[in-house]
Amino acid sequence: MNIIFLGPPGAGKGTQAVRVCEWLGIPQISTGDILRRAIKEGTPTGLAAKAYIDRGDLVPDSVVIDIVRERLAQPDCKSGYLLDGFPRTVAQAEALASFAKIDKVVDIDVDDQVLVDRLSGRRVCLTCGGTYHTSQLNGSTRCERCGAELIQRDDDKPETVLSRLKVYHAQTAPLIDFYKERGLLVTVDGSLSMDDCFAAILSHLGA
Repeated sequence: MNIIFLGPPGAGKGTQAVRVCEWLGIPQISTGDILRRAIKEGTPTGLAAKAYIDRGDLVPDSVVIDIVRERLAQPDCKSGYLLDGFPRTVAQAEALASFAKIDKVVDIDVDDQVLVDRLSGRRVCLTCGGTYHTSQLNGSTRCERCGAELIQRDDDKPETVLSRLKVYHAQTAPLIDFYKERGLLVTVDGSLSMDDCFAAILSHLGA
């Protein structure tokens, strides 16, 4: 199956994508990952992307689309793949439709306030990479693994989370209507437990 995951920041897309890919035996394709890989390998599109990044500019759609096209042409995608983080806009979705057949689009839907609470409560350890939520810490500010101080990342602060959600709703949410009109969209409640959300996704995929 060729699958797309949609959902706002903090909806749990990445976690569920890993589980679904393991279950189905297909690669997870994240635009961030393939961008870094293309740059590392020095492909023509990777070098084009690096030029924009080195200038501090956003990588334009045309380059991102070419990188995705290159990745989907690789042998491990022949039996299916899961796109996580692409497309982000209707223009990207239209371009994708010109070279890929998508079987199902899973929208992991979570209320904005739940996402703000979920992300603004996240604390990370810069020493060992541990991730926690304040609801689990019982007031502690130390990593349970290595004892280092836990911090709140700037992009997890409530005002930043709200800004990220605003961008998501403006740019990416129109994709929901785009894929709904094509009969490809299924919606899953992302506020369910991790296991229940996973089960719901598999049910929609018929897996």
